[in-house]
This record gives sequence, structure tokens and C-alpha cells, in this order.
Amino acid sequence: MKKVVLAYSGGLDTTFCIKYLSEELNMEVHTIFVDTFGVDRIYRMQLSKTAYAAGTKSCYYKDIRSEFYKKGIKNLIFGNVLKHNTYPLSVSSERTFQAMAVVDYANEIGADILAHGCTGAGNDQIRFDLVWRVLAPEKQIMSPVRDLNLSREKEIAYLKEKGVDLNFSKSEYSYNEGLWGSSIGGKETLDSNNFIPENAWLSKCENFGEQEINIEFKNGEAVALNGQMHNPIDLMQQLNEFGSNYAVGRGLHIGDTIVGLKGRIAFEAPAALILIKAHELLEKHVLSKWQIQTKQGLSEKYGQLLHEGLYLDNACRDIEKYFESSQKRVSGNVKLKLKPYQFELIGVESPFDLHRTDFGEYGEGSKLWSSADVKGFIKLYSVPVQLQYMVDKINNI
Repeated sequence: MKKVVLAYSGGLDTTFCIKYLSEELNMEVHTIFVDTFGVDRIYRMQLSKTAYAAGTKSCYYKDIRSEFYKKGIKNLIFGNVLKHNTYPLSVSSERTFQAMAVVDYANEIGADILAHGCTGAGNDQIRFDLVWRVLAPEKQIMSPVRDLNLSREKEIAYLKEKGVDLNFSKSEYSYNEGLWGSSIGGKETLDSNNFIPENAWLSKCENFGEQEINIEFKNGEAVALNGQMHNPIDLMQQLNEFGSNYAVGRGLHIGDTIVGLKGRIAFEAPAALILIKAHELLEKHVLSKWQIQTKQGLSEKYGQLLHEGLYLDNACRDIEKYFESSQKRVSGNVKLKLKPYQFELIGVESPFDLHRTDFGEYGEGSKLWSSADVKGFIKLYSVPVQLQYMVDKINNI
């Protein structure tokens, strides 16, 4: 009997895969749920119950939030990465790390086959397959839902026929929750001119007042919230809780998918957006003009590579080294104000702040140059443009 490890989510597609692989193909199925969110004990128990009901030999749980932060989220914060200046890669950033965890588990139990429940229409199939082909080229990859081109209705009918009736009804919206944010798909994301209705969002606005918060950064990493030190995971979970109470972090993203189509999703990412914008503001105060401009180009490239499943490419390691080097002076406190459905950046305090009145005040005066100095600077600064105009005039252009 062949041994297969299935990346298990607990949903219809992967539950179908358990039954199909074990019963139709006579395989020994081992499932692994790779947690990037922090699910509770009750959820884990229900997950195992569903997997065993479908015929899994074992159901393994692995919490990779710490690794996901150290190798993924930290660099997304360092780079202020927002795809198309909107989306914090909430779901796409998770998949590579989940795929790597599946390979580790398969090697641990001696499985020669890797499987996932992705369809043939989305990005996740590419992310899983790519990582597995790189890290485990000797292992076979199986994707029953993709290969059989099944509809949700056919999967439900098959499970019922096999005696597995777990109430997988057709839901109006699909959700994917993670530490770095949650995605929402529904009928409004299939067209271009509608917004997600209030009842579809995971969080609701519960606080209609205002709340000021303070985030302390040290070398680019958020280390304290409102004066209390936290590890990165706890700090993000608290920010998600604070932000969710104000319905902060909502958005709609439209972008180019790996498979070539335009894709539109709704997302909720309170901690991600708050941390990125707070970190970005601090960088504006402590980094030089050329550091900021260099980072912007690298950040866009890094986000694109991660989104398209190419995290294992060495280009990512090179960019991460620049990110890390750029964070030596990114330390200080950022003040923000939470309001219903939004947050405001108030200001920063940092020993590395380059916005200093003892050097001079913009528009008022400077202690670093004289009036004669600046007149000479302007004369030299204008030379390249003057040359263009003089040459054009000679050539009657």
C-alpha cells in the first residue's frame, strides 16, 4: 500500500481527497494540518474528527507561526510589502511555508507521495507543486480535485455515497484565515463593480470611539505594544484583535494571478496593515532618501516573487539581506489612533530621526548652509536641464 501525505485544510476538497485516495486508489493516507493562524483546541478536535471519518490513517497538526514570522512576515514588514499598494499577501505568503512543512512530514514518516486539494484554476496549485518539485523531486505529486476536474456538488455527492455526510453545504462566501490576514471570496469578487456586504466580513465594528496605541520597533521588528513587551506572534494577535473591533484592515484587491487571469479578493488584515504603515512611517524618518527609493524597488520584486511561489529562488535571499541591513536604525515608537473602519498615523519618536530642528527647519532656515551656498547649488543643479534646452534650441527642436 502506497503512503501519501495530504496537505489538509479540513474543507470539502481535501476531505474528498482523503476518501478518494484511500478507497479508490487503495493508498495509506496521512493528513497534516499546517497552522499559520493559531486555531484553538476545539477546532483541532473537529479537524481530526472530520479527517478520520473520511478515512485518514493519521491526522498530524503542526504550528508553524513562529517559522512563518521569522522567514516570511518579518521580511514583509521590513519591505513594507503591499501588492499593488493594497494587499499584504495574507494568503499567498503562507502557502510556501505550508508546502515546506508537508515535505518535512513526508520525509519523517517515509511517504513517497504528496497530495493537495487545489483545483486547476487558482494560484495555490502552482505554489504547492513548485515547492514540492524543488524540495522533493523524487516524490510523486497527486491532486485529485484538479485531475478529475470535479465540481463541489460532485464531491459532496461522492462523499455521501461513501457514507461520509459532514454537512459540506454550498456556502455563499469562502474564507481563509491566517496570522497575516484573512481572504474572502464570493459573488462580489467575481465581477468588477461590487463591494463585499457588511454581513460577509469576518469581523464587525464593535467600538465606535477612538483609541490611541503605541508600537515600539527595534531594528525594524515590532517588540512592544502600548509599553508592554510581546513576542511577535502575540503582538500581531493583539493588533488583530484591536483592529478587528474597529473593523480596520478591510480591503478589495485586484491583481494578476500566476495562471494569467485577473483575480479579485476581499481581505481583512488589521495587524498587517497597521504594522506595515507604522513601520513605513518610522523608515521615512530614519532612512536616507536613497535607502527608501532602493527599498521600494526591491520590496515590489520581493512581493512578486513570494506571491508567485518563488520564495525558494536565491533572489529572495539576496533581497532579505538588504532588508536586514537597512533596519539597523529603524528603532523607535510610532503613535497611531484607531477609529471605526480606519486608523491614523500620528507621529514617531526615534533617536535616529533625521527630522531634527537643531539642523534646520524646512522653509524657515538651516544651520548647515548659507544663502550663498544654496545659490551655487541651484546653479549646478540646473546644468543638466539647461544643456538639454540649449542643444534642442541649436537643433530647432
